[in-house]
Amino acid sequence: MRKEGLSHMNFNTNFNQLTKYEKLNAYMEHVAPILNLDALFCDGTKQYRIPEEPMANDEVNIRFRTARENVDEVYLISTYNRQVMKKIDHDMLFDYYEGTIQLEEAKVEYYFEVRSGHFTCYYNRKGVMNEVQNNYNFVLMPGFQTPNWAKGAVFYQIFVDRFCNGDTSNDVLDREYTYIGEGTSEVNDWNKYPLAMGVREFYGGDLRGVMKKLDYLQELGIDAIYLNPIFVSPSNHKYDIQDYDYVDPHFGVIVKDEGELLQPGDTNNQHATRYITRVTAMENLEASNELFIELVDEIHRRGMKIILDGVFNHCGSFNKWLDKECIYKDEEGYEKGAYVDENSPYRSFFKFRDGTWPYNNRYDGWWGHDTLPKLNYEESPKLYQYIMDIAKKWVSPPFNIDGWRLDVAADLGHSNEYNHKFWKDFRRTVKEANPEAIILAEHYGDPSSWLQGDEWDTVMNYDAFMEPLTWFLTGIEKHSDESRDDLYGHYEAFYGSMSHHMTRFNTQSLLVAMNELSNHDHSRFLTRTNRRVGRTAANGPDAANYGINKAVMREAVLVQMTWPGAPTIYYGDEAGVCGWTDPDNRRTYPWGHEDTGLIALHQELIHIHKSYEALKTGSMIFLCGGNHYFSYGRFDTSDKLVIIVNNLQQEQTIDIPVWQVGIMDTDRLMRIIQTNREGYNLEAKRYPVREGYAKVVMPPESSTIIKTIDTF
Repeated sequence: MRKEGLSHMNFNTNFNQLTKYEKLNAYMEHVAPILNLDALFCDGTKQYRIPEEPMANDEVNIRFRTARENVDEVYLISTYNRQVMKKIDHDMLFDYYEGTIQLEEAKVEYYFEVRSGHFTCYYNRKGVMNEVQNNYNFVLMPGFQTPNWAKGAVFYQIFVDRFCNGDTSNDVLDREYTYIGEGTSEVNDWNKYPLAMGVREFYGGDLRGVMKKLDYLQELGIDAIYLNPIFVSPSNHKYDIQDYDYVDPHFGVIVKDEGELLQPGDTNNQHATRYITRVTAMENLEASNELFIELVDEIHRRGMKIILDGVFNHCGSFNKWLDKECIYKDEEGYEKGAYVDENSPYRSFFKFRDGTWPYNNRYDGWWGHDTLPKLNYEESPKLYQYIMDIAKKWVSPPFNIDGWRLDVAADLGHSNEYNHKFWKDFRRTVKEANPEAIILAEHYGDPSSWLQGDEWDTVMNYDAFMEPLTWFLTGIEKHSDESRDDLYGHYEAFYGSMSHHMTRFNTQSLLVAMNELSNHDHSRFLTRTNRRVGRTAANGPDAANYGINKAVMREAVLVQMTWPGAPTIYYGDEAGVCGWTDPDNRRTYPWGHEDTGLIALHQELIHIHKSYEALKTGSMIFLCGGNHYFSYGRFDTSDKLVIIVNNLQQEQTIDIPVWQVGIMDTDRLMRIIQTNREGYNLEAKRYPVREGYAKVVMPPESSTIIKTIDTF
């Protein structure tokens, strides 16, 4: 460990000449040990909390790390009491203290008080503090357990229509029906860019296409597949569901295919009889569900998982409960929709603002969109039960999905109070049916009130991953809507944002958080590397491809695969797909035109991620940072890894305090991968450790993983 040399004063000659203040300073400098704040550490992983996910009435052992022989006392201060922690172990660098908390059923908060001589500090989830800040206390939530399979799992998100067309017989046809004023369009050129208003154009991707590419996903190293919505819906994105009970036959199987397409100029969907047959005939709906069962079984046979997108805040205007397009009203086996008939059994599912029947369009839409009717749970116990049954149905046999991703989950209901009640009930329903199912919500902002152990497991990690990393590496907002030079390469802003937002998760939620660089709602990360503001309507789609920087993309992927959480690849990111924010980010996967070098990098980094448990469930500590660079460590009892990122357009030499992850001067460090402007290399390189520091020369726009060689 690096120590500055001390000037040894002659106490006999000089001490009596000092003032009282100078005498105190001299004592502190030459006699009292200086508290090493950088050595203090604790988190919620299994090294420091035993058990890490305790149940009610469990006894929990809490551990805390300090530098060797460096503190006088450590106190564990919890909701229940204040106790002196006992030193139970040590190694060459650190002492380890332990205290015990006896849980009951309620959650327990705790933090640490550390004393050394006359100095006192506090430690919580944010780190070292000079005063108590309860907002950052550690929290024990009895019974809150997240699925072990999801901790550090590598997810792959698929926007089904754009991934692979495995069955052309189910493709949406030209003028099959109208949506938002215009007829549907069958795209025959797989490589065509999406239109700026392309919600009604279809490329033909489907579930057989996903099945066809499972070998590719398995070779890539994927653990779990997340599908954007697949239920019957009129749009290509399918966030406007018209039937929650069935997979859309355009993604599944069309057995019965009778009827007519719309004539040019005809916008009345009651005349779209071929579409009506395709999406209402039980032969098609049941066959599509059967195909989905086959897909899930095959995914599970390969040792992978699958989760679906649950859109429960709103449905679509085509929904059989509303039936604004009147496509169900004359079909056998369907009740009249609430738009059609005042006495519909579904009238309470929607909030009508006066109006008259039949054909009452005075209903609430989400954000005012009449194509997205807001679901009216508070006034409809029947709707509430229907959706609870849907939540249970798909995680249960014979479908057996492994969880739900919840769309705009914080918007559900008409009040915050009801929202929390609903998700509590949803969790009970899902977990009773499938205890290993994950409940993962889309959320922007502080998610902590939903992550108390009785609602969501975790969220899509915008605030503590995508956003801060994007600002640091590109200076561009995640939609490519704004540029911020003050955040570009600014380590203090990056550290401040990450270290704060990560505390909004308990560890069991953080380890399963969905860490994405891109997705269907934001610009492709590779496009953000061009550092340009734009959208496809204003700039054109070609502009998203120009000026991109693959070296920065490689840095981002290396961070993604080493950051706490579940790294999630948005289909095509690994193949070099570009795109502005939606709909341009929903380009097709470039089969036959992939960036094979970028795919190979993903394979290598996924392999590394899966090879070391420390990268999936281990501790994480920030080591250092500065102008366009940062370094952090991941470690557990078996492995110690150090990650370095240099985003500067020139070489930097960085002194990294590797001692903070437990690496000593006698240890040998080896580079296991480095990305750079040319690509990446796996050539081993050794780094000596001197006084607790490793000096690493980082090429321009590069990233590196190094680890102790004795466990390499």
